[in-house]
Amino acid sequence: MAQALNLADDRRAAQREEALVMLEILERESPFPGATRTGITGAPGAGKSTLLDALIRNHRASDETVAVVAIDPSSQRTGGALLGDRVRMRGAGRDPGVFIRSMAARDQLGGIAAGALASVTILAAVFDHVFVETVGVGQSESDVASLVDTLVFVANPGSGDILQFMKAGLLEWPDIFAVNKSDLGGEAQRTASELESSLRLTPRGQDAWQPPVLRVTARDGTGVPELQSAIRAHRAYLVAHDELCQRRRAGREAHVLQSLRRRYGSHGLEQQGGPQAVLARIGESADRGAFALVSLLSREIEDALAKRN
Repeated sequence: MAQALNLADDRRAAQREEALVMLEILERESPFPGATRTGITGAPGAGKSTLLDALIRNHRASDETVAVVAIDPSSQRTGGALLGDRVRMRGAGRDPGVFIRSMAARDQLGGIAAGALASVTILAAVFDHVFVETVGVGQSESDVASLVDTLVFVANPGSGDILQFMKAGLLEWPDIFAVNKSDLGGEAQRTASELESSLRLTPRGQDAWQPPVLRVTARDGTGVPELQSAIRAHRAYLVAHDELCQRRRAGREAHVLQSLRRRYGSHGLEQQGGPQAVLARIGESADRGAFALVSLLSREIEDALAKRN
């Protein structure tokens, strides 16, 4: 696993071509729907890593394998991940049925590393469950939503973050809300009530998924089985309503657009006719994976820019 992940992260030309072949095969050959892909997000200090550790222990008790892509803050000196996998989830890190990959967010404002989709694609081909934990900067909900099938927002009781996130429209993205540290009693109940009230203000269709608000205590595992049940219920809903394919398709589109914009900016996208034209190309190329599309469109943009010069 480490070799495959390192290959996908290698920037040398020959290795990039080899990684592209590997990722294209995985995208094409991996069974659908495959591994569960769950995002864990929320403000710093909400207890995301502790809750994730509890989820992993429960999955391992059922002999299910788990992989984690942990997006860390970046070191200003080295550009690497500051925290590191064994620090974040002490118990899980020693389990042979668990694989943890720490990645630096680097300069990504959304808190998601550029190679996160490649890592998820590789890990989902091997493990039963793949979790993506964000750096928790308050801007990562929309970005991580494009990587996963189910997004869990971990709220910290009494932090005052809920109102700010509601104003920013970030509460529209999560599929499940988990109020951590429910042993705090009144504060946790108030936070859960605030979330429920906020969600009622967001109009949803009658048959649409209604995000539940759960109270958990990651330290002792209270509410963790209920959270797992909610994640399973959301996946079942997506499959039953044919929305999982749509989510994966939207994630593919987001990855291609973000990759091209990151490399070439808006000027580069204009060489393809702009974002809408790129989306049309993606739709016409249903037989190509996200990584192959990025490679193809990158060559076309570079050729167009070279002709202009």
